[in-house]
Amino acid sequence: MPVFAIVLIVIAIILVALTIVLYFLGRKAEKRQAEQEAQMAAMAQQVSMLIIDKKKMRLKNAGLPSSITDNTPWYAKNPKLPIVKAKVGPKIMNFICDANIYDSIPVKKEVKATISGLYITKVRGLHGKIETTGKKKKLSFTQKIQNKLKQYREEEKEFQKENPKKKK
Repeated sequence: MPVFAIVLIVIAIILVALTIVLYFLGRKAEKRQAEQEAQMAAMAQQVSMLIIDKKKMRLKNAGLPSSITDNTPWYAKNPKLPIVKAKVGPKIMNFICDANIYDSIPVKKEVKATISGLYITKVRGLHGKIETTGKKKKLSFTQKIQNKLKQYREEEKEFQKENPKKKK
């Protein structure tokens, strides 16, 4: 056997082993995430709060309690997190917000939020609907491609509805 073929076989075996390992690690992480979401749902409580400010900042600069920054792994300290500064009762506190609802949180308004510890999971307007800003979020390359693919599939479905295939 030529050396080139042996090298390709070894690389293929390594890639298969790596894929299998990543599959099992992904399943394990998925189970862990489901358990954490169940715990957060069990500890959730409704709180009325006045949103003072919201920013994306690093964990060490967010002004959160030192117990949170000490217990956070090193790889989770560097990325920017959505942080919300709010007045709950007489106290002004910093909360970590869910990234999915960060854009819908109004500033300088009173809202009813579902919190679990220092984590905001859901927000409703206390006095009417929450007004979202008209800002368009900058899309990443993969999001742009996915949007174009979705648009192409919708156009294709419309075309097939207008021009059905004729059977003989």
